[in-house]
Amino acid sequence: MTREYLTKAGREQIEGELRKLLSEERPRIIRALAAARAHGDLKENAEFHSAREKQGMIEARISYLKSVVARSEVVDVASQSGTVKFGATVQLEDDDTGEEVTYQLVGEAESDLRRGKLNWRTAFAAALIGKDVGDMVCVKAPAGERFFTVIDIRYIA
Repeated sequence: MTREYLTKAGREQIEGELRKLLSEERPRIIRALAAARAHGDLKENAEFHSAREKQGMIEARISYLKSVVARSEVVDVASQSGTVKFGATVQLEDDDTGEEVTYQLVGEAESDLRRGKLNWRTAFAAALIGKDVGDMVCVKAPAGERFFTVIDIRYIA
């Protein structure tokens, strides 16, 4: 069984989503299925088929989240320091454009690039691991190599 490393906030977010699915979404879809069944012929009942599809997605997500929680190990990010490692919030400057970006290296289940949460197992994160402030990082992207400079490393709980 592969361990799933998570930050404390990531674990809380996943557990919150799981609680919501179990206590709100699952009962709501069960009620929707019962209402759709009451309309009669299930073969041509689009409402019933839609509810069944939604139920399948909810059950799959519940199963996935339970698996993540069971395999997870919470890393105490606040106790970390030094070079980039799991949990670090890294501020980078793109050497070509001068644009600054910030990412936190997190577990796969909590990654979300729109929120600056980068899966620590990606190639980009692997290029950052072990780097220190002032180090240059070469990232191989589909459009070619890109270079970044590490501006800041923080470990925030």
